[in-house]
Amino acid sequence: MNHLHPLPSLLTACAALACQTAAQAGEPFTVPLECRLDSNAWLPCTMTVERLGEHWWLQVGRRRFDFRHDGRGRIELQEAQGTRRLVQPSWRSHQALCWDGICAKGDLPLD
Repeated sequence: MNHLHPLPSLLTACAALACQTAAQAGEPFTVPLECRLDSNAWLPCTMTVERLGEHWWLQVGRRRFDFRHDGRGRIELQEAQGTRRLVQPSWRSHQALCWDGICAKGDLPLD
């Protein structure tokens, strides 16, 4: 008989609750995801959310991609000490959220 073990879904629910609690408290939190840069392979990465819907960053290996949303629909991206540039979010295949060639998938904390 094939039984599904409830532990993985329970852990996912607990992680989501912890993220939601941290977001409500205004504390930064980190979520493990998978990221892809341009058309390269998917890699493990993390998303750290400082302010849900306003400021977050993706850490892909040694590269950090810093995002800021101005509350009026504009999202700026800055990598390392580079210049800020406007990016457009879009949903792609594999349930990935992308910002002009930088994609993330997994349990994305959306506002």
